Amino acid sequence: MHYDPISVFDIFKIGVGPSSSHTLGPWRAAQSFIRFLDQKGLLPGLKKIRVLLFGSLAKTGKGHGTDVAIQLGLAGYDPVLIDSGSIPGILTAIGRNKCLRPADGIEIPFDLQSDIEFRVSESLPYHPNAMRFLAEFAQSEPVSETYYSIGGGFIEMEGQPANAGSGLQLPFPIDSANDLLHWCMKTGMAIDEVVMENERVWREETAIKEELLHIWGVMKECMYIGCHTAGVLPGGLNVSRRAAGLNKKLLEGRTYAGYDGWITAIRDGGKDFKYILDWVSCFALAVNEVNASFGKVVTAPTNGAAGVIPAVLQYFICFCGGTEEKIISFLLTAGETGSIFKKGATLSAAMGGCQAEIGVSSAMAAAALTESLGGTQRQALMAAEIAMEHHLGLTCDPIGGLVQIPCIERNTMGAIKAITASQLALQSKPDFAKVSLDAVIRTMWDTALDMNSKYKETSDGGLAVHIPISLSEC
Repeated sequence: MHYDPISVFDIFKIGVGPSSSHTLGPWRAAQSFIRFLDQKGLLPGLKKIRVLLFGSLAKTGKGHGTDVAIQLGLAGYDPVLIDSGSIPGILTAIGRNKCLRPADGIEIPFDLQSDIEFRVSESLPYHPNAMRFLAEFAQSEPVSETYYSIGGGFIEMEGQPANAGSGLQLPFPIDSANDLLHWCMKTGMAIDEVVMENERVWREETAIKEELLHIWGVMKECMYIGCHTAGVLPGGLNVSRRAAGLNKKLLEGRTYAGYDGWITAIRDGGKDFKYILDWVSCFALAVNEVNASFGKVVTAPTNGAAGVIPAVLQYFICFCGGTEEKIISFLLTAGETGSIFKKGATLSAAMGGCQAEIGVSSAMAAAALTESLGGTQRQALMAAEIAMEHHLGLTCDPIGGLVQIPCIERNTMGAIKAITASQLALQSKPDFAKVSLDAVIRTMWDTALDMNSKYKETSDGGLAVHIPISLSEC
């Protein structure tokens, strides 16, 4: 395993749904290719761009909006800054004009039907999420570059080092859970304190806290929107949104204005077990319904699993009294836990099935909640292990290639498992634990390698074939 410094802001990325690997990653790859051409001085002579999609990107790309993301990336739009409500109009204009404008003064012909190819029978050996950009020029030779979307919005350009932070030295280098525990024991610091010291290599502490609160702001806005938006999700499955109806039912007529008033109204309903359980599910459903409708979300660590951490953190705030400082600590611990999984296994469902998405997000939330509730460092890591242990082998088999069934409900399951894992760890003594977090991460990776490819985000197996929906209908 190589030394790999990853910031919590690499794990938590703001972007547009429905998928970090199939939407955000390709979007970033398209942007990267345009920058690459610009740096080479080739943009002024650009006459044509074609894109080839391979493997999982080809098989489920239409349902995941890969073609949408690539068009927007090539046209110069940024997934963080874009108003997601403007996307339909932008796509309509590209289709009507049959051209892209990757930079000021540059216009190239583009036809979605012919210039993005879904090569469903071809895969590249390095990673299932592969795409190749082909550029033609008026006065120079064609250029071709291959990118891989490796999960969680991370991308790699073929032939370039995966780690953009090479050479960066953190005060507490961490590649495994054992490394993290070592530094905690040596310094006496909590997990979030160790992570904060590492983050200070990238930016000032004030900026770290501000950005983490901004990340939480996007998460809670996403939850609020999802809990107040009814209707049917796009894509052709005719899946009804449930969060808004559940929100209204649970509030039983209590009125409020805005997010803060909403939280007060939720608390006024009491702390009955069933009531809290329903709210956790509602929070998770809300986020992933927004995600499924091309809304703005935060990868946590992926878009398909974006509802788990917000739901658990919202549970902590509503029913356990979480403060602003606790929110910052929660996200620091969760982010570091996710980075350990990325280094030791994968965040890509196309590589590891849904254990790499919902499983990892549940482990992240479990560790963060445990520390936030006063657990020790070892109890936090134990909670992460418990959460992942009971997601091992979880397949990714989206119906119609859409991030809807079973993806949305799986976020509710991941959130509930995270809370349960946290409670188990808080009531346990890690000294007697038989399985370590590092051992379960190794097991997850072994399971990923053994898993049949049809259960890795291809829609070739599982629910996707037993509830058959043609991609042409979606």
